[in-house]
Amino acid sequence: MVSSPMEEALRQDIAPWARSGGLLLRQARRAASLNQKALASVSGTSRTTLSAYEHGRKSPTLETAGRILDAAGFRLTLEAKVECATLATRDGRAFHVPSRLGRLPVAAALGVARIGGRSYDLADRGERRAAYTALLCEGGPEELLAHVDGVLLVELWDELALPEEIRGAWRPLVEEAREEAGVMN
Repeated sequence: MVSSPMEEALRQDIAPWARSGGLLLRQARRAASLNQKALASVSGTSRTTLSAYEHGRKSPTLETAGRILDAAGFRLTLEAKVECATLATRDGRAFHVPSRLGRLPVAAALGVARIGGRSYDLADRGERRAAYTALLCEGGPEELLAHVDGVLLVELWDELALPEEIRGAWRPLVEEAREEAGVMN
């Protein structure tokens, strides 16, 4: 079978998604302690088809992927992508601001954060305030996304000692989160 250049380009664009989707299905199956035959049986697909999905040789429809994940005890969900903008203070120090505030799992939101060689117990309000101040001023994108919980940030916002440039850059996110919370109440 001869492929057109367009079909070949599309196949190359889809290949990484097929591989990562296959990895996702394989991880779910293993986490559920199921072999391919058992998961295929309970999800209504064949073992050979499940193997092809797991190895990226075929891509399931969204419905089929959801059915397989459900059979393994998982849910296919949509999660908003968060990107961080890099900004600079007047004196040239870089800081980062995410495109949206997210919620963290409780263990991460109230766990221990290691920032700049210091550990903070985020379950302690005072330490969380100090950690959030350090994170908003000096934290990298990965640190921000790993340790700053949107609801907890909004709760502490008025107590944070932030340079006005940094406060101004984060303010729209906090105000948006406050508005959303007000709508939900």
